[in-house]
Amino acid sequence: MAVVDVVVIGAGIAGAAVACELARGARVVALETEDVPGYHATGRSAALLTENYGNTTIRRLTIASRRFFEDLPPGFADHPVLAPRGVLWVGRADQRPSLDAALAAGRRLVPSIHRIEGHDARVLCPVLRDDYLGGAVFEPDAMDLDVHAIHQGFLGGFRRRGGELLVGAGVGSIRRHGGGWAVESRKGRFAAGVIVNAAGAWCDDVARRAGVPGIGLVPRRRTAFTFAAPDGVDARRWPLVLDVDERFYFKPESGRILGSPADETPTAPGDAQAEELDIAEAVDRIERASTLTVTRIEHRWAGLRSFVRDGSPVAGMDPEAPGFFWLAGQGGYGIMTAPALARFSAGLIVEGSVPADLLTLGLTAQDLSPQRLRP
Repeated sequence: MAVVDVVVIGAGIAGAAVACELARGARVVALETEDVPGYHATGRSAALLTENYGNTTIRRLTIASRRFFEDLPPGFADHPVLAPRGVLWVGRADQRPSLDAALAAGRRLVPSIHRIEGHDARVLCPVLRDDYLGGAVFEPDAMDLDVHAIHQGFLGGFRRRGGELLVGAGVGSIRRHGGGWAVESRKGRFAAGVIVNAAGAWCDDVARRAGVPGIGLVPRRRTAFTFAAPDGVDARRWPLVLDVDERFYFKPESGRILGSPADETPTAPGDAQAEELDIAEAVDRIERASTLTVTRIEHRWAGLRSFVRDGSPVAGMDPEAPGFFWLAGQGGYGIMTAPALARFSAGLIVEGSVPADLLTLGLTAQDLSPQRLRP
């Protein structure tokens, strides 16, 4: 049995980032069930950083993470991982209250968010329909994320710090061992003082194997697809257009248009697949809001986004199982919050405290603790 300090279960964006942080001063092995890390959620992300999305905890984590993305550590990536995009929150006349609420919530933390009216919204995205648009809120500083470069940057940093990544290493039994844990996997047996449960939609399953109560994690399917951009139209600088009540969105994507119904359908953990009905509903909503015409779906997929009941991530030691650290429930915010959430988690594991700069932003251990989800 190999002895290490920490076993990280899962090497998607959450597991990769925290493993990279922990490997600064600890012996860490990361166990990934799939042959390719990030297969189920990380690799199927909409790839956007927006500070006006999610609850207050999510927004604070995103603001803290943006600093990392804007000033990458040496060797992390060979090019910038952020590119200008912007988000245009749109609504019909009857959705004005939702637009008002989005503006008020956004301005609390992001002063650059502002209201714009129909003409200015159509300057940003000319395909929006006059008879649909009742108003809009614009977040000019939202950015596209290079998800692959970010994920590989964390994995590369993990390896350079001496960490070991094992793929195809599905975890079997997990049991108490001395003052720590013993983990059996398809790639070997490991003893560690700390387990980090970063298994995404499977986090509750991993906990059950360790005899630890679950946290009520609910995986939800998110569907996406691409279709051709209008002939003769340069859509590259369009913002992401998002219905203010999250009924659809679309954005430029590698010369095409990416669309989604912004669905959050509860589903069992697994290889999520796009449903025809979800795609048809999204196409109808996009065509009602814009002059875009979807004649053929070029590519379709679905990913898993996992939530707990209050919508915030879970990052903390289990109160009933010393050494069992939860890193779960990132929802649809995993990429854009990964740097801050990794530092938050590593601080608790190594020092027993939240890094000072994150505390200054109002992020406390209690906010993310699994204890808040227990009776």
